[in-house]
Amino acid sequence: MRIHKFPLSLLFLLPTCAQAQVGEVRNEFAVGFNGGYVLNQVSLQQPSVPMLWKPGMTLGITARYTCEKYFSMLCALQAEINYTQMGWKEEIEYVPKDGSAPDTYERNINYVQLPLLARLAFGKEQRGVMGYLILGPQVGFYLNDSDKRTGKWDEETLSQRPNHVVAQYDLPVHNKFDYGITAGLGIEFNTSIGHFLAEGRYYFALSDVFKNGKGEAFGRSSNSTIVAKVSYLFDVKK
Repeated sequence: MRIHKFPLSLLFLLPTCAQAQVGEVRNEFAVGFNGGYVLNQVSLQQPSVPMLWKPGMTLGITARYTCEKYFSMLCALQAEINYTQMGWKEEIEYVPKDGSAPDTYERNINYVQLPLLARLAFGKEQRGVMGYLILGPQVGFYLNDSDKRTGKWDEETLSQRPNHVVAQYDLPVHNKFDYGITAGLGIEFNTSIGHFLAEGRYYFALSDVFKNGKGEAFGRSSNSTIVAKVSYLFDVKK
């Protein structure tokens, strides 16, 4: 069954920094920059379209508020504003009989994304290495899109598409608001000049890119994203 409503219950996973503390109080604030490499697919289903992972990049700013240390676990809230290149790359296996180059198709869809994350870290707090887990909701706002096609793109090649599905090529982005869940693992190096982070994330969208009502081209069209990124943060308040 398709999920239409944003899972507000996820917000309860975030640390309740404003409430009474039960561990060692922290009041630390750090900001900085992040960037990385993105692999994205749009899950076109009902009918299905074979996909490859489309590469892209992400760039943005990060703000982190650390509020408490509970036993050996350091609890923080992290917010970001990121520009991210998403979309999909289609897997087209048909090769024209005349020996010409096969068709290829790539759709670029660009978003501004705002993840709000709970962060739980373990390790050396001041100088040294920490490992951490992040989890929370993420929303995205559509900016623009474009496509890239190579090959013949004639009646012969189009007729050989899997399930004879070609509606996706000229379908405009309908839902300009993207939302879902993101989670990841990372490692942080704490030094005298700041914090250096490397992490991997996975984003699963609960929204659709295109219309998915009765009589529409697809029943589902959600983003799935793998992200590898690095960040640099410096302390504003410690």
